[in-house]
Amino acid sequence: MSFTSLLPRSQSSALFPLAVSSPSPTSSPHGRSSLPLVSSFKAQRLLSWSRSSLPWRSHGVRFSSLVCKATAAEPPARALRRILESPGVFLGPACFDALSAKLVEKAGFQYCFTSGFSISSARLGLPDVGLISYGEMLDQGRNITQAVSIPVIGDGDNGYGNQMNVKRTVKGYIQAGFAGILLEDQVSPKACGHTRGRKVVSREEAVMRIKAALDAREESGSDIVIIARTDSRQAISFEEALWRSRAFADAGVDALFIDALASIEEMKAFCEVTPLLPKVANMLEGGGKTPILSPIELEEIGFKLVAYPLSLIGVSIRAMEDALVAIKGGRIPPPGQLPTFDEIKDIVGFNDYYKEEERYSVSSARTSPQRSYFSARSTSGEGTEQSAEKPYQPDVEVLAPYPSDSSRSHDPRGRLSGIWSRTLRIKITGRDGLEKLDIRIPAGFLDGISSVIPGLGGRNIIEMLEDASVDVNDGTERGKVLLDFNDTMGDRIQVFLE
Repeated sequence: MSFTSLLPRSQSSALFPLAVSSPSPTSSPHGRSSLPLVSSFKAQRLLSWSRSSLPWRSHGVRFSSLVCKATAAEPPARALRRILESPGVFLGPACFDALSAKLVEKAGFQYCFTSGFSISSARLGLPDVGLISYGEMLDQGRNITQAVSIPVIGDGDNGYGNQMNVKRTVKGYIQAGFAGILLEDQVSPKACGHTRGRKVVSREEAVMRIKAALDAREESGSDIVIIARTDSRQAISFEEALWRSRAFADAGVDALFIDALASIEEMKAFCEVTPLLPKVANMLEGGGKTPILSPIELEEIGFKLVAYPLSLIGVSIRAMEDALVAIKGGRIPPPGQLPTFDEIKDIVGFNDYYKEEERYSVSSARTSPQRSYFSARSTSGEGTEQSAEKPYQPDVEVLAPYPSDSSRSHDPRGRLSGIWSRTLRIKITGRDGLEKLDIRIPAGFLDGISSVIPGLGGRNIIEMLEDASVDVNDGTERGKVLLDFNDTMGDRIQVFLE
């Protein structure tokens, strides 16, 4: 179905006085189906203009992105292939951690790259000169792919070794959830392609690396997109870069990338190599070797994917510098530069977490496996129940009858007489200095309290009650000290008669 068939007849004829028919689906050089391409760049410009005038146009998203939008259950590699097979040019900012990847997705981009330059900077605080390892890149990449639902193209550097290392790298990136992987032909240690001193392996080794990557994909049963990058433009010559690109295409890669192209003429010549194979443009911001062109210009030349490797890490550096200047001056960053706390919570996922947490909420009582003594419920003089319950501590109710005639018969000296008019305070402090218990109960309960607090076992409670003679009144503790000792677990137990 052509794009014009989606419009009312009057609107279709007004927008397209010259009919633009869509050719039948074609096949890629390697047997994968390809969606029809618009026959001319001018027609694509007309399509682009018409999209902006349609009422159902999604803000900030090209029509081609609506065509190739992946379903929720679609594997990442298939979603990326859908993008590669769709008309138009697709912009991919380079992230460096899970948060920056989430921001890319939130902004409406359909995919993103990871940048070895930015990851080395953010994770290690070191330059991109081969210091970051395969394991660190894989770990960072796994965090990124798990944070987003859009496909992510991973920076695989030079495969971190020989051809066998390349195979391990590809398989690791597949398991980490990457949709695609960029592999280059630099020697070790490698570095950013726009910096000095670039060196590449031989032609034969460069091609064998790609073949090893393709074998690793097949052995894994994966459809990860393999993008072959050559840095030979800076290391040797532009002609060498073209030769290697053709060799990579013949080997069966899914897309091509020459880093550090130095002019628009070189960019055009590159896109003429195997025209049906997608090309990647690297718009290195802030002063790289490649001219910075608009997406329309890049599409006209023939590029499919456009990487912006330093925008996110660059503005992050500047924003942090500005914030530190403000803090050093006794201020905080202004509202235009600093999101609110609610905005930050929403971006990092607190609200989503709360919603999901509600699905698993339970109403059962909370208990603590930690040691606790008891929380006593006592009865005041007026007969009202008062609770001294501590959070997360189970209740152990201490029950003892009021002294009766029979009990007094076992108390020939009448030592319990008058005790019920006194108050007993029990305080337990953990060895870490934190208070575990601080309650007051009628002193008449004292005779049975040793069964609840193990540290009181074997002590003559009544004798201590009679002999209590040390008065304390230091502003925090007051009364007569009955007990003050550390038990076998290191807790301090204090008992006061008030």
